[in-house]
Amino acid sequence: MGEFEGATHQGQSGVPGDGPYVVLWLRVENGSIRRAGYSTYGCPAAVASASVAAEVLQGRTVRQALSLEPRDVELLLGGLPEGKGHCAAMVVEALRDALSRKETN
Repeated sequence: MGEFEGATHQGQSGVPGDGPYVVLWLRVENGSIRRAGYSTYGCPAAVASASVAAEVLQGRTVRQALSLEPRDVELLLGGLPEGKGHCAAMVVEALRDALSRKETN
């Protein structure tokens, strides 16, 4: 959990300090995600969604990561409570935001 030294990409969904948000940090090397970290503010479903995504992204190619959908995050968690699907969607949005940006260093 959290930002780490050596991250090459950062993306977010939502606005820190203004409601629920997710920030993802990634270290991408040779087209693969070597490390992922996250910060989130929100309900337990948001924390769980960000955590499982960060875990599953490590070792995946960028192409594989870009195929991740909110429903995949929900399935990895064994489901989310009714009305909490937006938590998985925020994680995917933060991932796509990170990978759409140029490297941070």
